[in-house]
Amino acid sequence: MLRFNILGPLTLTWNTETITVPRGPKVRQLLSLLVLQPGAVVSHGTLVDELWGKEPPKTALSTVRTHVYHLRKMLREALGERTAHDPIETWSTGYILRALPEQVDAENFQRLARQGEALLDRGDLAEGSRLVRQALALWRGDPLTDVASGPVLTQHVRHLEELHMRTLQLRIDADMRMGLHSQIAAELKKLVACHPLNEWLHGQLITALYRSGRRGDALHAYHDMRSLLREELGLDPSTELQTLHQAILSDKAGNHSFVHSPVVAAGRLFTGEMHRAS
Repeated sequence: MLRFNILGPLTLTWNTETITVPRGPKVRQLLSLLVLQPGAVVSHGTLVDELWGKEPPKTALSTVRTHVYHLRKMLREALGERTAHDPIETWSTGYILRALPEQVDAENFQRLARQGEALLDRGDLAEGSRLVRQALALWRGDPLTDVASGPVLTQHVRHLEELHMRTLQLRIDADMRMGLHSQIAAELKKLVACHPLNEWLHGQLITALYRSGRRGDALHAYHDMRSLLREELGLDPSTELQTLHQAILSDKAGNHSFVHSPVVAAGRLFTGEMHRAS
């Protein structure tokens, strides 16, 4: 089966064989848009918006047709006799990539994440965590990292990155609920360094350190986060984090943690709504 991979560099594979991807930047953009919506019509207007923005040339539609022609030719030459049908179908309003969702890594990622989220919500931490980890394992880097992005692709990429962060939060939340505090503290430190303004990650790091018996490190992590927020945004930590801080100071935190769970927000994202990560 031909597979389309966009969670990292754009690649096409047939079983274990890599299929040549076109080099032309606009052809790669066009292919990426089709892959992001397998089995659905991508309109001429959407393609023109992606390739030229608000000031397309008068020849935009004919140029799109030329790009589709070259893309079809490349795919036919690369696939040979392994498939009988043309993977790109022409409609009056646009083009369709004739592919099933399971042929696209981004679709598989979202399916596994939804299934894992549902299990976690029901309290099946082990199986839910396993599926969420499978979803995250499909990521090979930043989405479409080797494809120039216009306004349409940029929105798709941002949405995928938000889904990735929410899915990562689901996995961390599951690890915390399973008591794996010591095991994930180092990972949380790296994540906080990469996402310094994400209070949810800071809260999990502080909680993980405290529950690992590292009360002093937990307090240092809180003070570092508070200083960063004040310097960068002129804000104090959230009420939840301040409450956690006071509980750690008195050494009466017990099972107290940063309680803002990612599960509900992730569920909204997986139904297609656009939300910013905390």
